[in-house]
Amino acid sequence: MGERWQERFRAGRVGLPSWAREAPDHSLFRSNSSGTWELHVWNRATGERRQLTKRPNGTETGALDPSGAWVWWFDDTDGDEFGMWRRRPFTAGPDGPDETPLPDLGPSYIAGLALGTGGFAVVGRSTDTGFSAHAGTAGGPARTVYAHRCEGWVADLSEDRSLLALAHSEHGDSRHMAVRVLRLLPDTGAAGADTAAIGAETVADLWDGPGLDLTPVAFEPGGHRLLVLHERRGRREPLVWDPATGAQQEIETGLPGELSAEWTPDAAALLIVQEHRARVLLHRYDLATGALTSLDVPPGVVSAASARPDGTVEYSWSSAKHPPVVRDTTGAVVLEPEGPSAPPSVPVQDVHVEGPGGTIHALVSLPEEGERPYPAVFVVHGGPQLQDYDSFLPDVAAWVDHGFAVVRVNYRGSTGYGTAWRDALEGRVGLTELEDIAAVRDWAVDSGLADPGRLLIEGGSWGGYLALLALGRRPGDFSAGIAAVPIADYEAAYADEMEALRAFDRSMFGGSPEEVPELYRASSPITYAADVRAPVLVLAGENDPRCPIRQIDNYLARLAELGKPHEIYRFDAGHGSFVVEERIRQMAAELDFALRVTGQREGAAPGAL
Repeated sequence: MGERWQERFRAGRVGLPSWAREAPDHSLFRSNSSGTWELHVWNRATGERRQLTKRPNGTETGALDPSGAWVWWFDDTDGDEFGMWRRRPFTAGPDGPDETPLPDLGPSYIAGLALGTGGFAVVGRSTDTGFSAHAGTAGGPARTVYAHRCEGWVADLSEDRSLLALAHSEHGDSRHMAVRVLRLLPDTGAAGADTAAIGAETVADLWDGPGLDLTPVAFEPGGHRLLVLHERRGRREPLVWDPATGAQQEIETGLPGELSAEWTPDAAALLIVQEHRARVLLHRYDLATGALTSLDVPPGVVSAASARPDGTVEYSWSSAKHPPVVRDTTGAVVLEPEGPSAPPSVPVQDVHVEGPGGTIHALVSLPEEGERPYPAVFVVHGGPQLQDYDSFLPDVAAWVDHGFAVVRVNYRGSTGYGTAWRDALEGRVGLTELEDIAAVRDWAVDSGLADPGRLLIEGGSWGGYLALLALGRRPGDFSAGIAAVPIADYEAAYADEMEALRAFDRSMFGGSPEEVPELYRASSPITYAADVRAPVLVLAGENDPRCPIRQIDNYLARLAELGKPHEIYRFDAGHGSFVVEERIRQMAAELDFALRVTGQREGAAPGAL
């Protein structure tokens, strides 16, 4: 059993390959084949695949330039997410060589990257002073084309390099962005243009008002219309906007759920991605006729998709039962991972529970052996603006293999159920989500699914935060808690986290800890440390910029002062790890803790540490 769950982590995995606009046979993808998640390149014409980066804690972010000659990758320190862009030739290997294409830009957090022809790029930077965008050609100076104390994001550059699309929050709400299109001056598409003199002027702005988010996606291939996601009807949907004329074409499909989109390479259609009730499907929308065609993908979750120049669509797919695979719409497997395949797991069941804010959708995975009531674990998703899907997760499968029923709740605050559901936590951060988790918890116990004496809550990031908050706010609900890279002391977390997350917090709470201290205290796990009764395991990354280590140490010190049972697992990385064996060690620590505190490990009594 132990080896089986570990095989799922060690199994070969590949991400959806991207491709270069001017060289479609040049592709970039992430893979764990080396034991660490790194960037790999693939020449589709020759079949050659090669690992491109090799770093002790892995590499998360990279992009191909339009020519396919260069790969840009983000160089941080041990997962702290603070660093600089480098670029490496497509033909290089894991030892380089590297260039620092815009050397006069100092380290920052990522705030988008848009790559143009001829080595031209626009780099988005997030620092303690806010968001800025900088344009330049590799090897030359970078000029600031936008800067503001409020957060934003570089979205895309038109193919002729004249227009830049970015998201911004000058109105003060980083969770509901506005869109601006800038014209880069001089005409950066002109031969011999003096890129050292680049400036920018506003072409057009798009803002739907307070509480309504707009997300710029991409300019149309070869043109200046911009694909944008809007929320005008209470959910995410696409529109096509012409910033020169102001014309807008809202894409009305009649599909339920939340919709996102991307252009097809010929700009004649949109690839529509439909998220509905924890599943993800694909459709093609013809812009001239309005015809909508559903693409043939199996039930489950498409985690990424891309339309190719030959008319096919490639996508990465999985379900709770079936491991991930990269296919195209002809049914062919596009890219096979190296290494052994992952063992399958069990399918999920959908549950709908009435809660204080409406019907709550949850996913339940049951072990193949054992009887009701099961020992159970509530695996709480992060975000909060994320959701749980019917997708393959090695950690969920590991819990099931060890006899636990797994319950995952798409609480208020989750995406996928409309904007009102997503934004319902505003002003009652953490407390709203706990109401929904508690409602599903009570259903699980009352229905006979879960044994209340062997019931855990577990989560990472925002899910870890909610696990700690639940242990203090509702101390009788769970037998134990596991919190990976959590917020534990909200006021200290705010002081130490990256500015983009401080802006996110201000948007949710309606201000900073200095402005609304009572709201932060009410939502902070450390406030309720004295009420914690169940044993708790905390996993923490030493270099985490999102849930920094100091505030976790504050919480652990408070537990120790109060004599509360707790354990700590520290690892030398950031907000999680890209190293496969480290992920296995973390999962092993969680399983060992859970089996001990529920009395399922030989010689252990329930609640014992």
